[in-house]
Amino acid sequence: MKYQSTRNRALTASPAAAVLRGIAPDGGLYMPEAIPPVDWQSLIKEDTLTMSARILSALLPDYPDMDALVRRGYAGKFETEELTPLVKVGDRYVLELFRGPTSAFKDVALSLLPLLISEARGMEGIADEMLILTATSGDTGKAALEGFHDVPGTRIIVFYPHGGVSAVQQAQMVTQEGGNVKVCAVCGNFDDTQTGVKKIFAACAEKNLPGVRLSSANSINIGRLAPQIVYYFKAYADLVRSGRIQVGDKVHFCVPTGNFGDILAGYFAKRMGLPVGRLICASNRNDVLTEFLSTGVYDKRRTFYKTTSPSMDILVSSNLERLLSLLTEDDAYVASLMADLNERGHYKVSEALLTKLQAEFSCGCCDDRAAAETIGKVWTEEKYLCDPHTAVAFHVAEQFGKTCGDGAPVVVLSTASPYKFPAAVLSALGQKVQEDEFSVMEDLHACTGIPVPRNLAALREKTVRHKDVIAREDMLSYVLEKAGETQW
Repeated sequence: MKYQSTRNRALTASPAAAVLRGIAPDGGLYMPEAIPPVDWQSLIKEDTLTMSARILSALLPDYPDMDALVRRGYAGKFETEELTPLVKVGDRYVLELFRGPTSAFKDVALSLLPLLISEARGMEGIADEMLILTATSGDTGKAALEGFHDVPGTRIIVFYPHGGVSAVQQAQMVTQEGGNVKVCAVCGNFDDTQTGVKKIFAACAEKNLPGVRLSSANSINIGRLAPQIVYYFKAYADLVRSGRIQVGDKVHFCVPTGNFGDILAGYFAKRMGLPVGRLICASNRNDVLTEFLSTGVYDKRRTFYKTTSPSMDILVSSNLERLLSLLTEDDAYVASLMADLNERGHYKVSEALLTKLQAEFSCGCCDDRAAAETIGKVWTEEKYLCDPHTAVAFHVAEQFGKTCGDGAPVVVLSTASPYKFPAAVLSALGQKVQEDEFSVMEDLHACTGIPVPRNLAALREKTVRHKDVIAREDMLSYVLEKAGETQW
C-alpha cells in the first residue's frame, strides 16, 4: 500500500514514511491509495487489543509486528483492558474515551503513535533525531507529552494558545517532566498555533536542520488518526454483545468535533465495512462545520469565541481535507479548495459534493448555555457526569433524535473527563465556583461523589517546568533555536 498527498497524488510514501513525515511535502495530508476493507464481522468478536492490531495492520501493512506494538502501547496504561467502555445513559449510549493516562480521548492514539514513529525510524533507516511539533487546543498536548517524554531518538515541542485552555489542561502540560520535552504558549488562538506549525513544516523543508527531522503528533499525522478508528468497531461490538443490535444493524455516532479527526475516524470505519449510520458532527458556538455541512460554504472569516469546550474552539478543521479527498478523488480540486481557504479565507464546494457530504453526515451546534443545561439535566436525571464537550454532543444527539430518529442506537463520544473542566461542570450543577480550579475539583467530587482521576488529583503538587510565552510570528525562530540546542 502507498500513501499519497491529498493535493498531489504523485507525491507518495510508504505507510511508515507517511507516519514519520506527518505531513506531505506540498502541505497536503497523507491518505491511503484506497481504504482497505476488513472482515468486520470477525473483528467485532475479538478483544480490544486484537481488534486494534488487525485494523492498524490493514492501514499500515508494512509494520512487521503490529500486535506487539499495540500491546506495548496500551498495556497497563488505561483504567480498563477494554480501553473505551460503552455506558448506557438514558436512551443514549456514551463511549467513554477518557479512561487513559491523561483523561482525554487523545490517549487512545498517542499511547501508540510514539511506538509507530520509533519503529518507522528503524524501518526507514533513519538515524536523525525526530522533532515532534504539536499544536493543541487542550487535550492533544498533554497526551502527546505523556506518550513521547523520554522516548529515545525523539524530542517534542507542544504549542498551546495562551489563555485558551482550561487551567487543568494548562497545568497538565506545564508540569510535564522529561528531558526531551518543551511546552510553549502562543499569543493567539488554536488556529494560529496550528497554522504556525504547518508553516514551520513548509519553511523547514527548505532549511537544513542537521541531524533533525520534523514530524507531528496532531491528527494531520495518519499515525494519530488510524488508532481512533478502532473504538468505533469496539462500540459496535459492545452493542452486539449487549443484545441491543443484531450484526448488520446500523448505529449512529454523535461526535463533538473541532479539527474533524475524531469524526473522520468514524467515516474510515464505515468505508472499511462497519455498518455506521449517520455521523453527527456536533459543534460548539464556533460552528464553522455546521455551516459547511448545511450550505457547502466553509468560511473561517468569522468571530472566534472562547467557550467552555475549548478543545473545539477551532475555525480551521484540518482533517476535513481528507474527507474532501475521499469523496472527490480529485487532488487538483482539493488543492484548489485549500488554496482558496488559505488565500481568501473561504471556499464553496459543488452541489454534487454537498449532496455526497449530506448523505453521510448530519450536524448541529450547541452554545455554552445549552451545554451547561445538558450537564445539569443529565446529572439530575441519570446521575451521569459529563464534561462540556460531551454535553455539546449529547445536546446535538437529542436534537437529532427528535428530527431523524429511526430506532437505531445513537452513541455519543465522550472525549474528556469532567474533571478537566471542573469549573464549567460545577457551575452547570448550580454550585458556587471558587477561583482555584484545584479546589473546584475537590468541590465537584464532594458534590457528586465521582472520583477524581489520579493523574489530575496529583497536579496541584507538581512543579511548573515550562513558562515560555511567544508571539505567533516567533514560532519558527523558537523551533529553530530549540532544534539547535544539544540539551533541554
